[in-house]
This record gives sequence, C-alpha cells and structure tokens, in this order.
Amino acid sequence: MNTPAAEFDIDETLVDRLVRTQHPDLAGPLTLVASGWDNVIYRLGRDLSVRLPRRQVAVDLIVNEQRWLPVLAAYVEVALPVPVRAGVPGEGYPWPWTIVPWFEGRTVATVPPPDRAGLAVPLAAFMTGLHRPAPPEAPPNPVRGVPLAARDDAVRRRLPSIPRSAELLALWEKLVALPHWQGPALWLHGDPHPANLLADEGGLAAVLDFGDLTSGDPATDLAAAWLVFDEDAREVFRAHVDADAVTWERARGWALCMGTALAANSADHPGMAAIGGHVLGQVLLS
Repeated sequence: MNTPAAEFDIDETLVDRLVRTQHPDLAGPLTLVASGWDNVIYRLGRDLSVRLPRRQVAVDLIVNEQRWLPVLAAYVEVALPVPVRAGVPGEGYPWPWTIVPWFEGRTVATVPPPDRAGLAVPLAAFMTGLHRPAPPEAPPNPVRGVPLAARDDAVRRRLPSIPRSAELLALWEKLVALPHWQGPALWLHGDPHPANLLADEGGLAAVLDFGDLTSGDPATDLAAAWLVFDEDAREVFRAHVDADAVTWERARGWALCMGTALAANSADHPGMAAIGGHVLGQVLLS
C-alpha cells in the first residue's frame, strides 16, 4: 500500500510564512525531516520542529496532542513532544499545527534488535507511569485499546498476504479468544513501535508520535515487548511491568495485530516493513 496522497500541499515557503506570522520570535531556518502518512515535519532552527497535518484525518490527532501531552508529561520521566506553541489556520493553510521540541538521537528502528536491551527497563518505566486511569474525555480510538475481537476481521483480511500465515492464524485464534481487559480504561500511547522511540547514548531519549493516543486495555502498549525487543530483552521488560499472564498474552495478540498491519501495508516503506517482519517472527517465538 502506498502512502496516501496529501490533501494539502505543504512546502517550506508556507511553513515559513505560518511561523513568521503567528510566532515570529521562533522563526528560523527550516529543514524538511519527514512527510509521512498524516503529517509533514520540518526542523526549525536547532531546537524545534514544526508538525503539520497533510490530511484531514490527522487534524484531530494534532489537537489531541496539544490538549493532552502537557498532562501526560507530568506522569513520566522520559521526554515527550509537548507542544511549545500551537498554530492555527492561516496563510491559506486550513488546519491547526504545532511547534514541538527537537530531540537529538536516532529512532530505535535504526538500532539492531539485539542492541535494544538497554531500553527495556526505561520503556517499562514509561509505560508504568503512563498507564493510569484516563478521564472519560480521553480521545477515542477504534483501533487501539479496544477488545482484540474488534480487530479480528482486519487481521484475518491481512494474513493471506503475509508469510507463515497459517501459523499466525492459529496463534491469532488462540489469542483473540482471551478474556477482555476488565480494569479501568488506562491512558495509552497506542503505537509503541521502535520508529516512535528515540535513543541516544544515555538510553531512551524520548517517546514520539502520540497520534494514536487513547485509553483502554494496557496490553495494546505492552505489545512493545514484541515490536521492539528480542526474546531476552522481552523477559527483562516483562519483569518491570505490571501485567498478569492473561494481559501479557493479550499483549502478544496486539503485537500480532500491529505486525500484520505493518507487514501488509508498508510496500513503499522498507523500514516499517522490517518492523512488521521482526514482530511477526517474535510473536511466533513466545
């Protein structure tokens, strides 16, 4: 599946005008960093970046981050992309946008899985801090935090195009039948794959991209045990999170669900396809 076409074309000239018009004290040189499925990101000077939706579907995600990341940052010790400034429509651009800190480091997706073991304890600490009861007005999300059974049709549609589909289907049928989360709806990052984690020489530098921010079953986030780590580091991670045996197995189901999405929908993104291949191999191990 190819990256969706932009619904609004964003270039450096537009971003420069938006910043200079609305936040002139922060204006500076711009460098295009990424143009993903939902957002365009420019680095602004040395210490900031600008994040702008390129599709309507991403607008609510930006608004959610502006509202909730200042709250969530107080719960965790790792850096989050808490908005420095909020931008509004202008200069012909129709949607809200955000200026956030620029974090130095490398995404964990670029670190070989055997070298990620040092992140197991700090990532577990991040999730322990984040996973606390969320208020009723927390952002809804139809594909994260919900019962695994709600993802059954999607996983079954994806599996035929994925290697080892018969093994994965047998595992999925076992995991999707597990009891649902019975606790309160907890805050969730929602998309804990290694491209959303930033590492530096000191370890876990930041957790990025809260576009899937929601509340619900913590097993959704605990899927990071398979998305990020190999078997040995996974055991370290497990020892530092509060998850009973059923929640842990349900997290394995979430990892399988996310892995099939990455494997089936990343034809034009080798890095994300590699993450999908990694996680599906890991869920078949344990």
